[in-house]
Amino acid sequence: MPIDRLRAAAFVAPALFMIGVFLVFPGLWTLYIGATNFRLTGVSAREPDFVGLDNFERALTDQTFYHSLWLTLIFVFGSAVVGQNGLGFTLAWALRDARKWIRRTLEALVLLAWILPSSVVAFLWIAMLDRDGGTINALLGTVPGIAWTVEYPLLSIIVFNIWRGTAFSMMLYSAALSSIPPSHLETARLAGSSGTQTLRDVVFPHIKRHALTNTLLITLWTFNDFTPFLITASDYDAEIIATFIYNKAIVGGEMGYSGAISLLVLLMNLLLALVYLRVARRRLA
Repeated sequence: MPIDRLRAAAFVAPALFMIGVFLVFPGLWTLYIGATNFRLTGVSAREPDFVGLDNFERALTDQTFYHSLWLTLIFVFGSAVVGQNGLGFTLAWALRDARKWIRRTLEALVLLAWILPSSVVAFLWIAMLDRDGGTINALLGTVPGIAWTVEYPLLSIIVFNIWRGTAFSMMLYSAALSSIPPSHLETARLAGSSGTQTLRDVVFPHIKRHALTNTLLITLWTFNDFTPFLITASDYDAEIIATFIYNKAIVGGEMGYSGAISLLVLLMNLLLALVYLRVARRRLA
C-alpha cells in the first residue's frame, strides 16, 4: 500500500473506530435484541429466544406506541420546529445591533439554560411549576395553584424544551445573520423596505441553508430527548417516544420489544433526515 494511503488510513482510523463503537455496534446490538424476547430478569434474560419480526409486528399494532408517537410529533413540532426556531431567530435578529455588553450578557443567560445538566434544570422547572409554592403560580397569584405538570403535562414539557434548547438556534442564526453583507441591508433600507419586506427579500434568502440545517438538528435532538421524563415521569399524556421506550425496557423489563421500537425510531430519524436533505437540495439548487 502506498505511503500516502497509509497516512490517510491512519488519520481516518480513529474516527472510524469511534463510529463503529458508538454507532454501528449499538445499532447492530439493537437489531439483535429486537429480534429476541430478551428481558431484564427471568429465564429470557439469560437465554433469550429468537422471535424474528414478532416484536416489530407487535409495535405496529400497539395503540400505545402510536399514541406516544403522536405526542412526540406534537412535542417536536411545537418545541423545536416552531418554538426554538422562532425564538432563536427572534433573539438573534433583535440582538444584532445591540450594544456588545448587552448582547453578551443575554447570550450568556440563554446559553446557561443549555449547558446546565438536565437533572438541575428539571429540578428548577419542577420547583417553578409546583402547585403550592411554585414560582409560576406565585406570579399569577392563583389560589389554589395550578398543577401544571399534572393538568398540562405536554404543554409543560414543550415550554421547557423551548426554554432549554433555544440557545443553539440563537447562536446559529447569529452566525448566519453576520454573514449577510451590510450593503444589502442598507440598500433595502434606502429603498424604503419595511422590516417584514427586508426579512422576506434580503435576510431569509441568505440564511435558508442555515435554517434548514438548524431545523434538521434540533428536530432529531428533540425527537430523541429524554429530559422531559425528569419533569413528567411516566404521565400517559406526556409519554413521548423516549419515555415510552424507557418504560418498556426498564420499568416493564421488555428489552426485546423496546429494542424493536428503538430500531423503528432510528429508521424514522433516517427517513426524516433524508426528507430534509431532499428539500435542501431542491431549495438550494
